[in-house]
Amino acid sequence: MAIISSEMKQRIPGWGADLDPKNRPGVPRERKPPQGTGAHWEEPERQVPHVRILVSTEHQGLTATFGSACPPRGLSGKIREYAYRLSEGKKAHWILLLLADRIDEVEGVLESLVRGRPHNPISEMGLKSEFRHQAYRTRFGQNRADVRRQKREALILLGLSTGAILTRRFLGRKAS
Repeated sequence: MAIISSEMKQRIPGWGADLDPKNRPGVPRERKPPQGTGAHWEEPERQVPHVRILVSTEHQGLTATFGSACPPRGLSGKIREYAYRLSEGKKAHWILLLLADRIDEVEGVLESLVRGRPHNPISEMGLKSEFRHQAYRTRFGQNRADVRRQKREALILLGLSTGAILTRRFLGRKAS
């Protein structure tokens, strides 16, 4: 092996630069990292939960710090609680969390209607500014993927709603 390395060293410029510190360009600048992180604690001070925090079955308990911006509430909260009883390795866990997000969105719309301050999708989505600044021109004639997806989603929704109406009519006839 020593014969090969000396031959290589002679034949290939820069080969084995890590063997001799004098040949390494970074050596003068290399320093050992300082010991420790500079923190005054071994583990951060534990946060106190003021709302219910859902914890996965894979974890022992709450971490020292956690988020509590969206506590579980309503039907979506019940679905989340059930989802957190399942392992993160199961698809049902994630599908239930996605379903809970969609239901939470509907609950938010209903809550805003009850409060008397309904959502304003035209201003919230920036549709006014699209027409004010002619940004709508970029949506057409450029083969955009999101426009194609919107068409596909509209067809899927049309099919699902038609299927639901037909199923309801069919089941309604059977029941009477």
